[in-house]
Amino acid sequence: MSTFTERAEVHLGTPGVAAVNTGARRLAAMRQAAVDEYPQMDAMRDRARSIRLHTLQNLGRYLEQLAERVADLGGHVFWANDGDEVGKYVADVARERGAKAIVKSKSMVTEEIELNDMLESAGLDVVETDLGEFIVQLADDRPSHIIAPILHKTRHEVGELFATQLGTPYTDEPTELNAIARRHLREIFLRADMGISGVNFAVAETGSICTVTNEGNGRLTTTAPRTHVAIMGMERVVPTIADLAVMLEVLARSGTGQRLSVYTNIMTGARRSGDPDGPDEFHLVIVDNGRSNVLGGVAAEILGCIRCGACLNVCPVYRSAGGHVYGTTYSGPVGAVLTPALAGLDEWHDLPSASSLCGACKEVCPIRLDIPEMLLALRAEATAAGYDRSAVRRALKMYARAATRPAAFRAMLKAGGLAGKLRRSSDGWITSLPWLGSGWTNHRDFPSPASRPFFERWRDRDGR
Repeated sequence: MSTFTERAEVHLGTPGVAAVNTGARRLAAMRQAAVDEYPQMDAMRDRARSIRLHTLQNLGRYLEQLAERVADLGGHVFWANDGDEVGKYVADVARERGAKAIVKSKSMVTEEIELNDMLESAGLDVVETDLGEFIVQLADDRPSHIIAPILHKTRHEVGELFATQLGTPYTDEPTELNAIARRHLREIFLRADMGISGVNFAVAETGSICTVTNEGNGRLTTTAPRTHVAIMGMERVVPTIADLAVMLEVLARSGTGQRLSVYTNIMTGARRSGDPDGPDEFHLVIVDNGRSNVLGGVAAEILGCIRCGACLNVCPVYRSAGGHVYGTTYSGPVGAVLTPALAGLDEWHDLPSASSLCGACKEVCPIRLDIPEMLLALRAEATAAGYDRSAVRRALKMYARAATRPAAFRAMLKAGGLAGKLRRSSDGWITSLPWLGSGWTNHRDFPSPASRPFFERWRDRDGR
């Protein structure tokens, strides 16, 4: 397993990361414009935080209520401990119904458990129908953003991919590319036997699920096939419809700068007598996959995340390195917390350190999640478990010894100023550093230490 730093070395400076930076900045600007026009945003964020934390504290009760309501409506509820159980259940349902072709709308939890691979291994044909996810699947790629899966791809790359994989004439016009995908996917929708969707929110009091998207594929996935299977992380429940309304007020504004997404779908069970359309069967799969362990840990609050992606869009690390360097489904600040919390620190102990701790993620989070505090807590756990790099540990011990001895600290500052004089370029910046410092100067310049340290300037001022 490669480290975050090793993956970053591969991706830094690539066109894909440049595209991510441009797209993330645009999404952040759109969010800010939407917030500026909505004076109630701060109050709504407070209400949203209260709802999410209350729900997590009473999660068992609300999940039981949700399951009961779904069953009352004739739906089927399956509790899955991990991804393997999800894959087996969905494959069994498909086999029992004689389903072969499956259409799927965007779902982060199914990316997390790698559901497509399991279903394809069972002989099922699974097609992603969200435009971004469809492109990712065609390219045998992975999403680089929570809500914008192909933020790392240019329209020229998409045009070449369609020409190669779909046999269409090359074009890089977005409207034409959309039309090509629509024509291709429409036939697949018409012959699909099963639809799989994610769940943005499930409502305990009504047994409803809500999906939030800007494409019509979500509605086709959940209503055209005879069987609809909705897969949700166990934390994605809200108590009431009124609570759902609060979530919707902050979700679209935070994610894409919209007042409301184009398609906000609320579905309550399968088709009933008199309904013009809808599936004959509805299955709700509630996934744990490590979430129960997170509830009792230092990062429990991260389960309040509503996957808007706002934290990614303002994160300087994500903007500079892109989403693929996080090595898993969840990227950016939320991924740096959620992945090691769910999957453990053995493989992911370096992710909490993939942050500048600038706090921008907390400032924009619609739930006001204290992501920097959770990152620090996970770093402390990683250090206590012996995962920190020995070179960093030695450097910090050396600094601690100097910083607690005034004479040594002043000598260190003077030495730093002298070294800065020797290494700085004509414009006053250091362009090359040895040892651990090379990790910085390989990609950016380093500010030169002051020639005269602060304590000397203060001494002279005090003397005057």
